[in-house]
Amino acid sequence: MLKRFTLSLISLVSLNTAVASETVNVYSAREEQLIKPLLDAFTKDTGIQVNLITADDDPLLERLKREGANSPADLLITADAGRLYRATEQGSLQAIQSSKLQQAIPAHLRDPQNRWFGLTYRARVIFYNKATVNPQELSSYENLADPKWTGRICVRSSTSIYNQSLLASMIASKGAAATEAWAKSLVSNLAKPPSGGDRDQIKAVAAGQCDLALANTYYYAQMLYGGDATQKTAAQKVGIFFPNQGDRGTHINISGAGVTASAPNKANAVKLLEYMVLDDAQRWYSTTNGEYPVKMNIPAADQLQAWGKFKTDALNLSLLGRYNQAALIMMDKVGWK
Repeated sequence: MLKRFTLSLISLVSLNTAVASETVNVYSAREEQLIKPLLDAFTKDTGIQVNLITADDDPLLERLKREGANSPADLLITADAGRLYRATEQGSLQAIQSSKLQQAIPAHLRDPQNRWFGLTYRARVIFYNKATVNPQELSSYENLADPKWTGRICVRSSTSIYNQSLLASMIASKGAAATEAWAKSLVSNLAKPPSGGDRDQIKAVAAGQCDLALANTYYYAQMLYGGDATQKTAAQKVGIFFPNQGDRGTHINISGAGVTASAPNKANAVKLLEYMVLDDAQRWYSTTNGEYPVKMNIPAADQLQAWGKFKTDALNLSLLGRYNQAALIMMDKVGWK
């Protein structure tokens, strides 16, 4: 299991005046076990009751859009800056002012207009079969277009927001023409048609169905340190490689949150957001969920540090949303199913 970190009774001076009758309503795409202990600690420290509704990311966005000004939600928690950007575009999030959030979270991991904020980040990296690939053969995402990888790569479908955001980051950094050429070559190097989630790509590498895969570090951590023996065995056969260390750095994305446009308990939603970037909360996220803290002064969990330090892409993540549509059109054009 991932090592558990016990939340201490952490509090903000501004939270001490909260009374038991106060509430905050949260729509969360995070699984309940990955968020509720932190919310319970918030209630214990502040007296503010958290009403939690969990669902998949896209249905939550649709629900917010449908409810509009009548939505009871105060805070949206979801994964991927692309989705958070989508929430802002449909008018579901509002700008807030918080010096605590601005000081705690690097500028590239939050919306320039303060409508959403990164709470943790994960890297989308290359996983390789230890028995068939020498990591010295690996270097960058761009290298995956090399003909030597023909029939050797596994990847999720183009419907995955994670792949859409990776492509969007490349469009922002390298331009559309270069990114399209790369995507076309990547598709020609696939070992099989895209299917399944990130864990399935890692399992396919372990089973010898392909030699390389793109997946998020978060899933690898859950497989390697979680309680499923089969997944752990598969993860142990696979190595992790952080690409593009010689230039822009490895692509990262966030789990994040924003205050809803209709928030009936806006002040409490801001308090909860600020609570989530306190030092102890950031440590809890990393040790429990296998993600990297957004606060630069907080070290990642020991299990994650064992993979080594790496340079991250400093691209402002709002660009992942801005170029999402271009990425989708490009993926369809090159036959990325």
